[in-house]
Amino acid sequence: MTATAPGRQATPWTLARRAERMNPSIIREILKVTERPGILSLAGGLPSPDSFPVEAMREASERVLKDAGREALQYAASEGYAPLREWVAAHVQAQGLRVDASQVLITTGSQQGLDLCGKVLIDAGSRVLVETPTYLGALQAFAPYEPEIAAVPSDDEGPLPEALRDCAAGARFFYLLPNFQNPSGRSMSAARRVALAAEAARLGLPLLEDNPYGDLWFDAPPPPALASQHPEGAIYLGSFSKVLAPGLRLGYVVAPKALYPKLLQAKQAADLHTPVFNQRVVHEVIKDGFLDTHVPRIRTRYAAQRDAMRAALERHMPEGCRWNTPTGGMFFWVELPRGFDAMALLPMAVDAGVAFVPGAAFYATEPQLNTLRLSFVTLTPEQIALAVETLAGVVRAAQKEAA
Repeated sequence: MTATAPGRQATPWTLARRAERMNPSIIREILKVTERPGILSLAGGLPSPDSFPVEAMREASERVLKDAGREALQYAASEGYAPLREWVAAHVQAQGLRVDASQVLITTGSQQGLDLCGKVLIDAGSRVLVETPTYLGALQAFAPYEPEIAAVPSDDEGPLPEALRDCAAGARFFYLLPNFQNPSGRSMSAARRVALAAEAARLGLPLLEDNPYGDLWFDAPPPPALASQHPEGAIYLGSFSKVLAPGLRLGYVVAPKALYPKLLQAKQAADLHTPVFNQRVVHEVIKDGFLDTHVPRIRTRYAAQRDAMRAALERHMPEGCRWNTPTGGMFFWVELPRGFDAMALLPMAVDAGVAFVPGAAFYATEPQLNTLRLSFVTLTPEQIALAVETLAGVVRAAQKEAA
């Protein structure tokens, strides 16, 4: 395939086959629209900037530059900053993982972790299992490696364990988000986790467990990680983006010792190492228990915004709409009445002053067109109420027009 810019002659560049499988993120495209003045955005999966610990970061940056400036600005180990890796190994014990720092790889955001896993584990044509629906960024990360994506049937608690028997044969791994899933907001119960992990172990199916939202629970912490019940057959991904700041681009992979060297080699080939200045600053902020007081404040804020969205949906959305009530995280998942196409509804919503993400983009196969994702953490409760009322008006107008 020869690259041709729109309106220009063909160039001498020939694109790799994998480049044909790369597609823009619909979420990133929608975010461009939300920059228009007056748009109330329920679209982006962005944490609230009011939760960013700016002053703590400023003070930590000054200490790092004063006490270890040369080291912080130099090349560093590909595995990551050792004290931060030790902190992660201790932190994930709350999820039931019994690992040591030698199993922790610091990544440039957990999105890089997905890419490294794809690079190491996927051959062209190999099978990868995902939930229904699933995280769009994972589909984008895996796509260039040319897998066969198979969607595992799911309900309001997540994937159905009994469904694995029909699709696990030859699968390289099963990608899951058990806690406050993006996009659906659902969480797996303890019983569902036990059943899924047991079935995966019985089938010899590796798990790729992604947990960016697990610390953002509102009422009670989530059950132990799936990886804790399938330790040699699971990779666990985490992130500092939702509890500190996404602009740091700091995540981590916890991998079985047998697999770790290959992930490390893929990391070295990708970017040598994650910016060590960022790593040292984050460790300086969190090393003495900062998150123990900071994260509860985020939970309190997000829970109030969740309650505002639930109340607004109940008050304004027309009959026939269905939604979950998340117990943590950042998202509501809404099903419109049958026959609706959320993608076709989006331009009308934007014209009315509100944006959302159509749900079809989150399906690996057989998209459900009448679904959409609403994020509640970047608007005030008053703005949420207005945005949902506006969206409901757009849905009613579309219903009336269809009738």
